[in-house]
Amino acid sequence: MNDIKRILVVSRSTKHCKKAVHYGITLAKQSGAKLYVLHVFDDPFGLEAWSLPVVSLKEIQEEYKRMREKARADLDRMIEAENDTGISIEVSITDGDPDGKIFHFVKDKNIDLLIMLAHEEGHLEHLLFGRSIDRIIRKLPCSVMLVKKEPGPTK
Repeated sequence: MNDIKRILVVSRSTKHCKKAVHYGITLAKQSGAKLYVLHVFDDPFGLEAWSLPVVSLKEIQEEYKRMREKARADLDRMIEAENDTGISIEVSITDGDPDGKIFHFVKDKNIDLLIMLAHEEGHLEHLLFGRSIDRIIRKLPCSVMLVKKEPGPTK
């Protein structure tokens, strides 16, 4: 573990990434690594490019802003609860193509290990984001740790 100096935890859903954040903090403590947490919003509407005078569009943009703020607050709470030794953690929240954003972050920060959930969270996410995990794993120049989430109760 001595050669792991920079760890990245990728979050696409703060509701489900708690276990990945926990693993990232634990591994960063053990290896003395710097920890990065990246939350990527893939805006399927491309709202920043629209300039339509539609009232509902403004409401959608406000809701999107609230979602970003909630994600940041959720991640900050998770990290504060886990980080009892004060290791260095940098949180980034960004918009755009998740594959591209993750790939560029890994290259820019020279990440040694990426930690992310092992699967998409539902049918809608699969429809919107496709099989991004497979694409990310093939492209990345670093090692990848996939965290499995325990299956929930069946209905």
